[in-house]
Amino acid sequence: MAGLKTHRTLYLFYIQMSSLASRPQIVEHVVLFKVKDEAEPEKVAAWVSGLNGLTSIDQVLHLSAGPIHRNRSSAFKFTHMLHSRYSSKEDLSAYAGHPSHLRVVKELGAPICEDIMAVDWIADDLSDPIVPRPGSAMRLTFMRLNEGLGDEATAKVLGVVGEIKDCLGSLDQMTYGENFSPERAKGFSIASIAIFSGMNELEALDSNLEVVQLQTDKVRDILDRVIVVDYVVPPSQSASL
Repeated sequence: MAGLKTHRTLYLFYIQMSSLASRPQIVEHVVLFKVKDEAEPEKVAAWVSGLNGLTSIDQVLHLSAGPIHRNRSSAFKFTHMLHSRYSSKEDLSAYAGHPSHLRVVKELGAPICEDIMAVDWIADDLSDPIVPRPGSAMRLTFMRLNEGLGDEATAKVLGVVGEIKDCLGSLDQMTYGENFSPERAKGFSIASIAIFSGMNELEALDSNLEVVQLQTDKVRDILDRVIVVDYVVPPSQSASL
């Protein structure tokens, strides 16, 4: 009997390990928008609602869009953002070409937006949940390296970001990676998302930045520019109706 129990325990262990090993990669897709100062609030609201409605597209695992809570980068005046997740690059491409997405972009977004930036990367070790909870606070960081630097510099920056992740105990999630869609990225090649339970937890991080500062000092001479924005995940549309 003991032998059967041991065998079952080992079997369940191997099943669990196999499940973890085969966990699919998640594609992170982030778009930053600058809405025109003169845009009518009703049109902005209709556009944001249209973006959030794109969760109905089959390939979308998660999508939320809304105003940026705080833009910490004076060089870029982004006002809104979209964050979404997909099971593969192919699913992201299917979303990008979907008629509903194209309609929102062309009919609702294009008339009111004057600037846009988009970055995509692979999250290799994303922990559940794939859908961040409403009210979660995100800190998004985008890094542009100095010109002429190669893979070694990229690997060094990614390593430092990984060390920062290990130092932040109050995180719910953090993913980071190298951008694979350079067309609309304005030269920013590395990005990360740190997700906290709420703004209180994120602001607690701001009051104790020594550890983060020590890590970023290691790559300060490599970085040309950094964009940092904070965002709060809004309630789902179905929950707010």
